[in-house]
Amino acid sequence: MTTIALLGAGGKMGVRLSLNLAQTEFNVRHVEVSEAGRARLKEAVGADCVEMDAALSGAEVVVMAVPDTLIGKVASGIIDKLDTGTMVVILDAAAPYAGHLPEREDITYFVSHPCHPMIYHNEATEAARLDRFGGVAHPQGVVNALMQGPDAHYELGDRIAKAIYAPVRQTYRVTVEQMAYLEPGLSETVCASLLMVMKQAMDEVVKTGVSEECAKDFLLGHMNILGAVIFGVQQGQFSDACNKAIEFGIPALMRDDWKSVFERDEIMASIKRIT
Repeated sequence: MTTIALLGAGGKMGVRLSLNLAQTEFNVRHVEVSEAGRARLKEAVGADCVEMDAALSGAEVVVMAVPDTLIGKVASGIIDKLDTGTMVVILDAAAPYAGHLPEREDITYFVSHPCHPMIYHNEATEAARLDRFGGVAHPQGVVNALMQGPDAHYELGDRIAKAIYAPVRQTYRVTVEQMAYLEPGLSETVCASLLMVMKQAMDEVVKTGVSEECAKDFLLGHMNILGAVIFGVQQGQFSDACNKAIEFGIPALMRDDWKSVFERDEIMASIKRIT
């Protein structure tokens, strides 16, 4: 039985992971520094916490469910207490890619991050349809990177990823750098920013006198069919009017050099701001 020390077990993400790990064969030692977090974990999972040293002693895997800004500090505080061959699992690529993990050649660093449930799906149950974050009832993809350590450790990391983010539809193996291009690059810098712009655009339409309910219905409905066609989920073609609006709309909305956000220096600058 693999023993996992889960750091930050009483936090928002930590509780999610604890609930899923409770349904597996893993032996989990929960660590949470705040009293509020310990109470939250006890109520949600029924699990008691142990002190850090007791959790780390003999643990084969350490999962760090702590904020990006604390990864470096927490990792530096535990690095000398880990046995040779221990796997440290980080849930986001930002801190690892920024160089915040302490150097130690005889341990494994494994980075794993969920894709979250896709917009277009045909899930049969209401629980799956309402699970927009993932990790409850809706199968999702997961992205994994073996940052350092023997290649044989990837299988264990992948198995842990499938457990903490369950139910998992598929896992993808990438490098830590490629994961950084996915997030923050693709998912936050581009996707989240453009979604905020669309919400602001909707608000401008509401100012003309269109009701918010009408504008939201109209926008989200069009996002559904336009997105399905653009991403190849559904066969279709746009009208000449729509194509003309796109032709003139993109240069009106986007700077000519907007793809520079995917240059390595820009990705690193974004990660430094995050961490």
